[in-house]
Amino acid sequence: MTRATTVRAVLAAAVLLVSVLITLTMSPRLGLDLQGGTRMVLQAEDSATAKADRESTDRTLEVLRRRIDSLGVSEPTLTRSGEDRIIVELPDVQDPRKAAEVIGRTAQLSFHAVRGPGTEQEKGKAAGLTLPDEEGRPLALGPARLTGAGVKDAGASFDAQQGAGWTVALDFHKGAGRDWTRLTGEAACHPAQDERRRVAIVLDDRVISSPQVAPSIGCNVGLPSGSTQITGSVGADEARDLALLIKGGALPLPVEIVEQRTVGPTLGAAAIDASARAALIGAAATALFITFVYRLFGALAAVALAAYGVISYAALVALGVTLTLPGLAGFVLAIGMAVDANVLVFERAREEYAERTGRSLRSAMTAGFRNAWSAVADSNVTTLIAAGLLFFLGSGPVKGFGVTLAIGVLASMFSALVIARALTEIASRSRFVGDYRGVNGIARPGRVRTWLARRDPQLFRSPRRWLLISTALIAVAVLGIVVRGVNLGVEFTGGRLVEYSTSRPVDVQTARTVLAGAGFGDAEVTTAGAGDLSVRTGDLDNHEEHALRAALAEEGGHTTKVRDELIGPSLGDELRRNALIALAVAVLVQLAYLAVRFRWTFALASVAALVHDVILLVGAFAWLGRTVDGIFLAALLTVIGYSVNDSVVVFDRVRELWAKARRESVTTIANRAVLQTVPRTVNTGMGALFILAALAVLGGDSLEDFALALLIGICVGTYSSVLTAVPVALTLEKRAKTPPPARKRASGRTSGAGAKRRDPLDNGARV
Repeated sequence: MTRATTVRAVLAAAVLLVSVLITLTMSPRLGLDLQGGTRMVLQAEDSATAKADRESTDRTLEVLRRRIDSLGVSEPTLTRSGEDRIIVELPDVQDPRKAAEVIGRTAQLSFHAVRGPGTEQEKGKAAGLTLPDEEGRPLALGPARLTGAGVKDAGASFDAQQGAGWTVALDFHKGAGRDWTRLTGEAACHPAQDERRRVAIVLDDRVISSPQVAPSIGCNVGLPSGSTQITGSVGADEARDLALLIKGGALPLPVEIVEQRTVGPTLGAAAIDASARAALIGAAATALFITFVYRLFGALAAVALAAYGVISYAALVALGVTLTLPGLAGFVLAIGMAVDANVLVFERAREEYAERTGRSLRSAMTAGFRNAWSAVADSNVTTLIAAGLLFFLGSGPVKGFGVTLAIGVLASMFSALVIARALTEIASRSRFVGDYRGVNGIARPGRVRTWLARRDPQLFRSPRRWLLISTALIAVAVLGIVVRGVNLGVEFTGGRLVEYSTSRPVDVQTARTVLAGAGFGDAEVTTAGAGDLSVRTGDLDNHEEHALRAALAEEGGHTTKVRDELIGPSLGDELRRNALIALAVAVLVQLAYLAVRFRWTFALASVAALVHDVILLVGAFAWLGRTVDGIFLAALLTVIGYSVNDSVVVFDRVRELWAKARRESVTTIANRAVLQTVPRTVNTGMGALFILAALAVLGGDSLEDFALALLIGICVGTYSSVLTAVPVALTLEKRAKTPPPARKRASGRTSGAGAKRRDPLDNGARV
């Protein structure tokens, strides 16, 4: 083995060993859509005393953290997003009503002296406040003497020794404790049972408690901070809620729930099982296919593919990436895309072996890796651009898909250029592998390549013909968008979408009648697979959703909420705007990158094919009536990366061939380049199609639209990279005055592997 091969083998073994160790010792971090739970996005708003900036939002987050910790939710996650948003994730919380009530309490917590019984006429007086107490009787309150900021701790406990039942103990900070002692001491100056002997605790303009000061407390003596207890006829739940509200205190800023998603644990478990089955079946089909096409070297690429799966999974776990449902789909999809670099290398090696008689298998493989490097790098960079846009411009689970896709691309390059190369270099040194062409899979050109070489079709005699076909397809897609309309999901329109599973079957028409009778006449009811019902409404709070579920339960028996999505109208507008920005940025960034790497005609043609694919995919979903949401956006940006990936491979070959034959017409060059790259396009497309077909069939409803969008997009992208991008480039080249690309300088080495540098005094002649 050469030194380079040894280095690659050692590096591959080390990375694999570490990856296996991580896989066996660490567990992945699952998102709420896989483990079940509730995710809320809170929008902080300006108040009269504070502006919704980064600092005040952080203070609000800490108050929310104390409140949620007191709810007893296991491992809640609270993070700030941007300047004024807070993301709250509550695992295993299926009914978020109580959490939303606690989170939504935003007014100042305050403690007031009670002046006496209140009347309706006293409301609105500047001197004080009149509010109903816990039993609904109005109380006239004095100005606030304490705020929630002074509360150090509050806890509920059961007093069995004194027989007081459930009590709430209060502890104040030092300065606030003196104010509390003074307030209770003043109240103690009034007779027992007098309203003025009470102290009112107010939150959100509502009296949450108004206890009497105990008769044992003397006038102007008051209660010390640490020994203050609120007693009375309260149960365990009431005592805990009261302690929670007092301890949580007030939020520095008011917050509004602009997004809320709830996923049942059964749906998440089913998605994991379905994705695992799809990954195994799709990967097995891809491995069998590439082994059938490339024989021994294909089998070695399949081994590298398995190594890629271990490495990318270990990277996700080690980096602490939250694995969401789209992210899981991205991980599965990247398995199919991981063979792309191997196919590029093998096809270039086949060309080198066929074009140069007497060339060794080892030198053909070395040349294949060298010649394929440019296309591999460019195609992976375009996919990384799409992944970056998903991360920076996407929201929620879509970000996870972007991270997973980026890690998958990097891991696939390592598996192809390090692991697969080390394996193939070791195998190519064997005389048995080199002598038997039917074994190695490289020495024979392949059936598709042989058939194309024999037929030699002239695809671009009339480029306008292909452009007319593409124009017709675009017209059909636009007609679908205009006539059928785009079915935007709740994520882009705002509203609420809930899926229910009932113990007794309920047809759609019956469900509509039941909900209309319960006051939900505007609810759109459809089936959601496996007999489940999907209900889509406008603005619907958690209490109204509970009433809607109760109405369905009367007809369907036990009703379980499988999935729940609530998007505020302002967030829906923002997400829709961000989706359009993401598409525009994707087009511009790809255009800029391609313009730097290629001729401007090639760059513009690639972007034209990209736009063609976007319109056709949106039009196909419009005709099919499928939902266009954030998951569709993830698929669409992936298709953009895939489309440019294919175009890059074609134009990279055009550039290479044209530089070698500058006097030939660009039409002839383009036709030859396309015929040479078609085997690669077919073989890499098949790898992705196996995975996507498995996802579409086995992935369930949650992944069906995602897989369908990518299936359509890959088929359309494969077509457009050849029959749209190339004709556009040829049309532009007729008007361009740019000279053909210059041929690369000779490297100073012969084509054989490990060749020595020629002596400058040696003219190469031999006798």
